Amino acid sequence: MWSRSWARSWATLQPLLLSVRSGAKFSMPGMMDTVLNLGLNDETVQGLIAQSGNERFVYDSYRRFIMMLSDVAFSNDTNKLSKHDFEHLFRDLKAEKGVTEDLDIDAAGLKELVSRYKEYVRKQSGRDFPQEVHEQLQASIEAVFRSWNNERAIIYRRREHIPDEIGTAVNVQSMVFGNMGEDCGTGVAFTRNASTGAREVFGEYLMNAQGEDVVAGVRTPTPISELAKQNQAIYDHFEDVCNILEKHYKDMMDIEFTIEKGKLFILQCRSGKRTGPAAVKIAVDLVNEGRITKEAAIARVAPEMLNQCLLPVIAPGTKYDTIAKGLPAGPGAATGIAVFDSQRAAEMGKNGGAGQRIILVRSDTSPDDLKGMLASEGVLTERGGMTSHAALVARGFGIPTVAGCSDIHVDDEKRQFSVNGTIIKEGDPISLNGTLGEVINGTVPVVETDRQALMASEFGTYLGWADEFRRLGVRTNADTPADTRLAIELGAEGIGLCRTEHMFFEGDRRPVVQAMILAENDADRQTQLDILLGFQREDFQGIFEALQGKPATIRLIDPPLHEFLPSRESLIEEVATLKALGKSDTEKETMLAKVESMHEINPMLGLRGCRLSIVFPQIVAMQTRAILEGAAAVIKAGGEAHPEIMIPLVGHVNELKAVRDDLEATAKQVVEEQGIAIDYSFGTMIEIPRAALTADQIAPHAEFFSFGTNDLTQTVFGFSRDDSDKFLRVYQDRKILPDDPFASIDREGVGSLMRVCVEKAKQVRPNIKLAHTSAASILPLISLP
Repeated sequence: MWSRSWARSWATLQPLLLSVRSGAKFSMPGMMDTVLNLGLNDETVQGLIAQSGNERFVYDSYRRFIMMLSDVAFSNDTNKLSKHDFEHLFRDLKAEKGVTEDLDIDAAGLKELVSRYKEYVRKQSGRDFPQEVHEQLQASIEAVFRSWNNERAIIYRRREHIPDEIGTAVNVQSMVFGNMGEDCGTGVAFTRNASTGAREVFGEYLMNAQGEDVVAGVRTPTPISELAKQNQAIYDHFEDVCNILEKHYKDMMDIEFTIEKGKLFILQCRSGKRTGPAAVKIAVDLVNEGRITKEAAIARVAPEMLNQCLLPVIAPGTKYDTIAKGLPAGPGAATGIAVFDSQRAAEMGKNGGAGQRIILVRSDTSPDDLKGMLASEGVLTERGGMTSHAALVARGFGIPTVAGCSDIHVDDEKRQFSVNGTIIKEGDPISLNGTLGEVINGTVPVVETDRQALMASEFGTYLGWADEFRRLGVRTNADTPADTRLAIELGAEGIGLCRTEHMFFEGDRRPVVQAMILAENDADRQTQLDILLGFQREDFQGIFEALQGKPATIRLIDPPLHEFLPSRESLIEEVATLKALGKSDTEKETMLAKVESMHEINPMLGLRGCRLSIVFPQIVAMQTRAILEGAAAVIKAGGEAHPEIMIPLVGHVNELKAVRDDLEATAKQVVEEQGIAIDYSFGTMIEIPRAALTADQIAPHAEFFSFGTNDLTQTVFGFSRDDSDKFLRVYQDRKILPDDPFASIDREGVGSLMRVCVEKAKQVRPNIKLAHTSAASILPLISLP
């Protein structure tokens, strides 16, 4: 009993204060909870005042501790004790004192604030703030462990592909104080510039503050370069520490530090988060400095980091107001006024419109929205996933897009959307960060990437190193000569997927396509196809010219024909409205009748792909002729062309044989007409499980296989990719599935089926060419000897 009393007396005179923070295997900055100044109570504050001689510092630390521990350990659905509420109490006190800055409140004011905080805890929770330090420690440790499963940590792990199962450690450290006076401070710094990658210490600090003041923006911090002017010795010491840590970890490090009474303390360090351009520069510089190998550099930069280097971006250093988050469906940055109708977007925006900067906002999108999408700087949808129409088109055309943003509610009738009490009306400025899935209130500065300068920079060096080690060829998805030229400029070895149906959506072709679909007989249909032949021939000639002799895999028409017509629902509404008004429109009624006749319950498994080619063989015959005539024009001009014609959605070998036999006849006719040899080949897209399982029957009739894993995933799982966003998030939340299978390949199911397909195909055609044309990365699965 004497010993316990003596220990308590000693702790009162010489209190040991602690910080309790997370220590996960992988860095998750700001995602989990932290408690500082643990050990303060009504007794130990007196000892710390006597020890430090600084009453203001002690009560500042005590009020912070009450706020932090209450927020992370005692707040729940019944008893709300959030930091936000405590900050309100502090703001009220400052208003009473007639001041605006935290540092303007003296010791007496902070002592009063501590009393108000404790009273607030008592009122909200029905209990006093704990004075027993062991109880404080137990509550803090448990709170930090629990924070592994808070919402922001779960979201972060999902994005960074960190397993939930690994959990976190909890670090308990003795406190050092940055808020003890003007010779104390705290900060966060990087050993290199996290935005540009430049080899310079980069960060911020605050004097007379604790760490949360820097990261929470309570006060405006000072660039760390100013520390050299304020205290050269400490700055030099910090630079030495940066060099030691970089040398040890062989990476750019994120360092948290505190200065107490003129002495530097390092609190923690971790691999620093960085932008895509910075990641590339740092990796290249570390190789050139002899710190890591080229192989290590290639493995260190994630693919999405490279993608960031190519896209328009929000100007570095810009601060902005994020009001919602959705799926990062189309990377890049865009800013403009909100418009809720595709036609209005087309009239107001770029590519033939009035030239205004438009952000198209829709509940969801359909092919009818393409014109408006192309006229827009960016696209925001309430519904839809990473493989929805909006996402696919956005990536194909480089449109920054946030899809499936369920945080917002789009009201098409009122031309507005709402989110957490904020209403954005048509004409209001908004911005998108498609790389992160952020919706931003207001405009932000957006800058373009200089591609030539990019290739002359560390980015070009990095890609050159990648070429030294890779085992797989890399092609691009491209549907236009402009996209093709860009891809070749960036090192693509050809086109891996050219979607020919995208060419049909362009303004001057859409009426011809519709007339072809609505034709009453084969002769009328052929008339329209002859017109389309000229368009498509010109398209392919331009693409082959841009390829400069590299090959192109060109997929024949895949989607159902009704996708090129107005939507059934809108036609029904328009015709019904006219009839209610006693009017009629023969053209619309004819269109509706045709759309009704083509309506399918499940169009994704209906008349599309090779089935469409069998029922309407004239369409793919025209496309094959256009491909080969475009190739012939390039060859005759002294160039090269190597078309690979892909027949989609084959499930049975007889489908492939029927379509290929027809098209071979067309191909031979074109070659004979042109009087030159054309290096063409035929293959198929593997996107139906039966095709994969019977690959040994299909491969003799196909020079190449291209895996279409979006449709293959649909048919393996029985998921509709257009509707799966309704439940896939729940599946991931409940850990039924680890990832969205349309964004990250299902290696055990879809991947295993692909392996079976490859093995069977190579049994009968050992040299079959293999490719993958979806967004998910699974190439290692099919890289078989």
